[in-house]
This record gives sequence, C-alpha cells and structure tokens, in this order.
Amino acid sequence: MKEMIEKRRHDRIDTHVPLKYGSLRSGTRKGGDGSITRDLSEGGMCFRSEKFIPMANRLIVEIDLPEKIKPIKAIAKIAWIKKKESGKDYEIGNKFLEMSKEDRDYITEYVKTFSREDSNDTV
Repeated sequence: MKEMIEKRRHDRIDTHVPLKYGSLRSGTRKGGDGSITRDLSEGGMCFRSEKFIPMANRLIVEIDLPEKIKPIKAIAKIAWIKKKESGKDYEIGNKFLEMSKEDRDYITEYVKTFSREDSNDTV
C-alpha cells in the first residue's frame, strides 16, 4: 500500500461555505455552477461537483466567506480530481493562481482564526 506524502504548504481548514465556479475558457462565468467548499487554505481549496472538470481547466471562482460583504474572487487551476466511491460526485482540488492581495489576506486571517479555534479545542 502506497503512503501519501503531504505536499501542502499552507494550513488548511475544514469549512463548508458556498462558492460559484465557471471555466475561464468561456470568458464569463454565465451564472456559474454552485457548490460548497470542503476545505480551504491560502493556497487553494477543495469542493465537490456533479460534473467532471478536466485537469487542463482554469476556473473563475467566487467564494462567499462569512462576514465578507463581497465574495472572494480568484482564478484557480485544477490540481487533482477524484470520483467519489459512493455516488456520482467528484472531489476537486484547486490551486489559486490569481487573487487580489485583499482577498488573499482575508483568507489567511480566516484560516488562522479557525486553526487557532481548533487547537484550543484539543487542549
């Protein structure tokens, strides 16, 4: 059995917030598809989709984080995709490529806040 090697550089938290996404190739999100994040970090996120999205795709994503008036906007690339054993859904890991400094800073603080809360729960 192969052992998985962790390659992530950023702290990642389990969080379930709404997002919209669409292909960058189309030039517009056209309302986009909706989903819920499974986890989030400064460097990327994971979400589920009923659609298969090829690895070569770049996505425009809008993430609705709590207490933020406007959604976080980013361009992301598909880092990995895997079909869930139960059902027809896919789990899709994304790496953020472009995002405003303000949005990146907000995600960093959001992740730090929940990372601290999780570490306090285990004390």
